[in-house]
Amino acid sequence: MRKNNYIWLIYISLAIVCGILGYHFFQLEKWINVLLFAALVLILIILANFSFLSQIAKTEKIIQSIIKKDFSLFPKEDASELMSSSVQLYYQSKNEHLSLSSYKLLYESILDQIDTGLMILSETDKEWKVFYVNPTFLNILEIPKYNSWKLYAAKIPEFYRIIEETNYESWQEFLDISIRQNAKQSFSMRTKQVKNVQHSFFIITLESVQKIIEQKEKLAWNNLMKVISHELLNTLTPVNSLIQNLEYISNQETVNKEDQEEMRESLMIITSKSKQLLNFVDNYRQVAELPKPLLKNVSLKTITESAVDFLKHEFEKNHIQVILDLEEHFVSADVKMIERSIINLYLNAIFAVSEKEEKIITTSIKSQNNRVILTLTDNGSGITDEIKNKIFLPFFTTRNGGSGIGLTLSKSIMEAHRGYLIYHAQEEGSSFEMWFLQ
Repeated sequence: MRKNNYIWLIYISLAIVCGILGYHFFQLEKWINVLLFAALVLILIILANFSFLSQIAKTEKIIQSIIKKDFSLFPKEDASELMSSSVQLYYQSKNEHLSLSSYKLLYESILDQIDTGLMILSETDKEWKVFYVNPTFLNILEIPKYNSWKLYAAKIPEFYRIIEETNYESWQEFLDISIRQNAKQSFSMRTKQVKNVQHSFFIITLESVQKIIEQKEKLAWNNLMKVISHELLNTLTPVNSLIQNLEYISNQETVNKEDQEEMRESLMIITSKSKQLLNFVDNYRQVAELPKPLLKNVSLKTITESAVDFLKHEFEKNHIQVILDLEEHFVSADVKMIERSIINLYLNAIFAVSEKEEKIITTSIKSQNNRVILTLTDNGSGITDEIKNKIFLPFFTTRNGGSGIGLTLSKSIMEAHRGYLIYHAQEEGSSFEMWFLQ
């Protein structure tokens, strides 16, 4: 037992002894001694009280440091059980605080680097405050950083109104927002509410559709170069070998019948490979040199019905049930190009349902947030996760004899109309959506 921690007990013990002696002198009526020992008792009690309160004050200081998360102290354990427990709790809390701070710094560093705009709101006393916002979010909307969500109402009123209209619930949508009264830009926005016993958070992610398209285009071009390189090598390598062989035969003084036959076969192969390469180049030209759309205000319902009528024989031959739910909506479009795009989607759907007993293709036209959406859904075999990111890649196909440009061409046509072609996996089959601006 350390003297410094329990000195107040010594003071109390001495005070008791002095009290007993004082009482003894009181009985002997030695008043001077009585007064002396009474004074000693009082002094010892004051010292004991001061020593005890000093220990309590040290413990209270440590506890207050834990409460206020002030970990600038370096207390040491001693023999006092209360003090030792407080010091252990202090260092445990300090380690936990440092760990949380390290994790927070790590997570924020990661979130600061991502290309997706991210804002997290937290609800306190029925008021939303900014818990975290990354630089990308601020750069996209060209706004400063505030701690109060309400301050953004004046800076980005249109965006603030959209968030308010979601009622701070989970939501996903494409939307057009004007930044600083400039021309409207298209964004993909997702929101999600996360709740636990103590806190309520609202997560907002924002991506520029233009940036998404640019990234996809870059990836598509890289993949396209791989496909072109592969196709050229597969065609030109055997042709080059055959030409060398022909050159060798032609340099001989005499050419026998066997050599003549070999030359004939080589020339046939070269012709076949040349046609194959010309076919490939022609298909590429269709995608690369897509003409500019001749836009007119046309009925999307009429174009879809025309595409269905064009493929009527195919539907009947393959015993496919075609379900149409077409609202009348007008869009600015090139009739021939959009009809070709729809036909390509139907041809893919016909192939997808070919192995099904009950074959169903459903088409609908709806309007949503100033956009017209044509949705074509089939109950076919679907698209596996392994290839779903390749379906819009030029010349990629899973069909024997397929050119692999159908979906690529349809997507290019939609982009030329400032729209989108989007794929969605279904529990059974696939769904493609054509998005048009109204």
